[in-house]
Amino acid sequence: MSATSSMQQDNNSPPLSVSVQEALAIVKRGCEELLIESEFAQKLARSEKSGEPLRIKLGLDPTAPDLHLGHTVVLNKMRQLQDLGHNVIFLIGDFTSMIGDPSGRNATRPPLTREQIEENAKTYFNQASLVLDPSKTEIRYNSEWCDALGARGMIQLSARYTVARMLERDDFTKRFKAGTPISVHEFLYPLMQGYDSVALKSDLELGGTDQKFNLLVGRELQKDYGQEPQCILTMPLLEGLDGVDKMSKSKNNYIGITEPANTMFAKVMSISDSMMWRYYELLSFRSLAEIAQFRSEVEGGRNPRDIKVLLGQEIVERFHSRQAAEEALADFNNRAKGGIPDEIPELSLSGAPLGIGQLLKQANLCASTSEALRMVEQGGVRIDGAAISDKGLKVEPGTFVVQVGKRKFARVTLA
Repeated sequence: MSATSSMQQDNNSPPLSVSVQEALAIVKRGCEELLIESEFAQKLARSEKSGEPLRIKLGLDPTAPDLHLGHTVVLNKMRQLQDLGHNVIFLIGDFTSMIGDPSGRNATRPPLTREQIEENAKTYFNQASLVLDPSKTEIRYNSEWCDALGARGMIQLSARYTVARMLERDDFTKRFKAGTPISVHEFLYPLMQGYDSVALKSDLELGGTDQKFNLLVGRELQKDYGQEPQCILTMPLLEGLDGVDKMSKSKNNYIGITEPANTMFAKVMSISDSMMWRYYELLSFRSLAEIAQFRSEVEGGRNPRDIKVLLGQEIVERFHSRQAAEEALADFNNRAKGGIPDEIPELSLSGAPLGIGQLLKQANLCASTSEALRMVEQGGVRIDGAAISDKGLKVEPGTFVVQVGKRKFARVTLA
């Protein structure tokens, strides 16, 4: 296998047979940082010699019920390590979610309730299994050992780390200097995440670049508990559709991995031509050589849209099917010509004549009447293909196709 290839295997395929250097090349592709590379090379060599797989840990707090492509950047890397024959541990931070991760935040995040956490956790592993091989994935919950610590154990754990070291963390330092409150419980978060590594005896922990401090705490705690310290692999944070902020459901700039194929494809096509390369680097399973060839073709005059179509189809096929990818492309092209998708929601409303703002809200095409009127003002609303510009429009009884923006449609029967 090529050292630059990161194509996932079929779930029933045997572990890859590669050298330590080839394994390192696969692991490092697209990563931000591998600490400490020489130590990880030694772990790989020992594993190859003994036949004992490494223990690879990824922890996710179930702060929202749905995973998006930003989450898959690190999940893809886990799958590659899984395909190399190592044991991957998908850790659901049901305990740490109740504390609230302060990483990258300039204010205290409200902790979640146990009920919110349990509801969100229900779907996490099922969605992660769209990337990982569930038959070869160990799923754990950190309440298993964190609850057992109790007050005495928590105090003893806290004694292993100093406030000065906590304040070395960038976001804590900024908040301290700005006089922004830092709650004591926030110091517990990196400690508890680090203790997860002790409990699981992890050899390598993965996370986003914003998790580096937390991952390093785990490494230090393992040393303190007499364990061989884990290595750390940080992955870049994928920018969302706006190309500015990291992908996040709260910012509505995300592509959910369980979204309909047509929606997923259209969202990929909406990213900028320059951002497309970032998505290729972090999300595509194509070889680096092939991506470089695409770049060369675009520089030589090929339409970047052609390359973006290939990316959109690759992602849709991964989470749906090849047929769904082809149908999504056809649907996208049809919409680009002003056509109506083959399948759109159908609903019946009453109250005619109904104001356009209320109609769009009740048809679930806009979240509020104010948003609906803003879309009318911006020219983003059509009824049976005709643009609507009158915010005071009263819609009479009938059946018609309503469109908001490029992707939202509904066939409405108004009585």
